[in-house]
Amino acid sequence: MPADFNIKLIPYKDMESIIPLVIQLNKGKFPEDVLKSRLKDMLAIGGYQCIGVYDDIKLIACCGFWVLNKLYAGKHVEPDNVFVEQAYRSAGIGELMMNWLFDYAKSIGCIGAEVNCYRKNEKGKKFWERQGFEALGYHMIKKFE
Repeated sequence: MPADFNIKLIPYKDMESIIPLVIQLNKGKFPEDVLKSRLKDMLAIGGYQCIGVYDDIKLIACCGFWVLNKLYAGKHVEPDNVFVEQAYRSAGIGELMMNWLFDYAKSIGCIGAEVNCYRKNEKGKKFWERQGFEALGYHMIKKFE
């Protein structure tokens, strides 16, 4: 990692700093106020944290994650909302975040990780496979409208 990049957990009080990156990640699909409300609820539930990568003081990448314990998976981390600013892509920042996250997960007693990736996100799928993930099944969703 270049000397001027810094990776760290984002404190809960500063968690809204990820919202501009999450807006880019979702291509503006969700308004800022909706994302802020959802984030507030996620933080209230507990178990959600976020890594930030900074170029000096500018947040250039983030990786939210859940610490979960499921019957089929045991205690594990689940990366969520992983995003790197366009100008910083292909510089190894995604892998840097995953290495940091996996070391952190092991330090708190996690035995693995699981991730969801959109079907059409071929670059994302390849990234997760390079990180050692294997497809186990389907992640399915049903919206109540």
